Amino acid sequence: MRRVATASFVGTVIEFYDFGIYGTAAALVFPQIFFPALGQAEGTIASFATYGVAFVARPFGSILFGHFGDRLGRKKSLIATMLLMGVATILVGCMPTATQIGVAAPIMIVMLRVLQGLAAGGEFAGAVLFSSEHAPQGKRGFWSSFANLGGGAAIILANGTFFLTAVFMSDSTFTSWGWRIPFLSSFLLVIFGLWVRLRMDETPVFKKQAAQAGTSRMPFVEAFTNQPKQVLLAAGTVMVGFALTYIGGTYLVSYGTVVLELPRTFVLGMAMVGGVSISAGVVLGAILSDRIGRRWVIVGAASVAVVWALALFPILDIGSRTVFAIGLPVTMFISGVATGPQGAFLSELFHTRYRYTAAGLSYSLAGMLGGGVPPLIAASVIDSFGGFAFGCILAGVCLVSLTCVLTVGETRDLELDRDTAQTTA
Repeated sequence: MRRVATASFVGTVIEFYDFGIYGTAAALVFPQIFFPALGQAEGTIASFATYGVAFVARPFGSILFGHFGDRLGRKKSLIATMLLMGVATILVGCMPTATQIGVAAPIMIVMLRVLQGLAAGGEFAGAVLFSSEHAPQGKRGFWSSFANLGGGAAIILANGTFFLTAVFMSDSTFTSWGWRIPFLSSFLLVIFGLWVRLRMDETPVFKKQAAQAGTSRMPFVEAFTNQPKQVLLAAGTVMVGFALTYIGGTYLVSYGTVVLELPRTFVLGMAMVGGVSISAGVVLGAILSDRIGRRWVIVGAASVAVVWALALFPILDIGSRTVFAIGLPVTMFISGVATGPQGAFLSELFHTRYRYTAAGLSYSLAGMLGGGVPPLIAASVIDSFGGFAFGCILAGVCLVSLTCVLTVGETRDLELDRDTAQTTA
């Protein structure tokens, strides 16, 4: 299990490092280099719009890579997602700016972001299933959480890379070409990640399914034939983690530097602390989920999140470094606790024949609604109506998750290789 968890962790670190550095760049530099004619506020909105495009693409990636993951195996699909993500990320680092090629620059950025979204849509479910389908039932929450831990480590790595460029470069140099370094550095990470994944063996649960009953010809159709309600409820349940992660790890980087006018190095340092906080929350949430159940851990985290969302921006608007140093990590910690049980929860909820597709689609739909929409509208809502108004929207997202998880039945005691008729919710 250590080797399996390490493979899941390392692969997800690399995938979501690639995915995450775009969000940091969108907050810090893309408004100036790809949307210079729009001004700071409008440029930030446009920059986060390109960031949000990937979340729209993610469900399609889940269907595409989930189809092959359910038919051909988890390993083959995971290798494909890493190749696609790596190529798209390196090309972002090579992109000409709007000053050089005009409107073609943001158009090309959107196209590359779509490719990143497709890859991310197929990545998480495969990484989670690789751990959960190897893990013993009583420790499934813990071992499945390593994919989520990879996401937390990716936040630290992405912000750390930008932090180092900010420390050793002037603002003008960073804006001119320094922002490209994190993207181009991805080449080495992708090579390492491919080496790790090529050495993996297929999961025993998938091999048993393929040997005994064969694989599904149309996993997407089977998922919505057998468990349509679970797909939608799972998406609603997972939204709270996405919303807090991408507000805390992406939008607050922009909010801290632009609105609160805090030093970029300080904000990036706090974003790295946020990566540590979300990782700690993931471990706590995963361990608790093995003891008291997935459902009640997510219920507790979502309940706290509703209250915290209402308080967050009024607290941040005090404007001090101390308050920001509390606000961002706490947001990420709550997100981590909600996220910790999700890998096991999504794996246990769906049948093996279409598990990759259904789990990935639920996760990606949650990402599109919870992770893509709030950062996209945050700047305009806060600019027009204030931070508390946006906090109400964020609390509403968390409340949807709370309602959905209260509706879903507990999954902890379900076998992963159970018959299709044995479902929950």
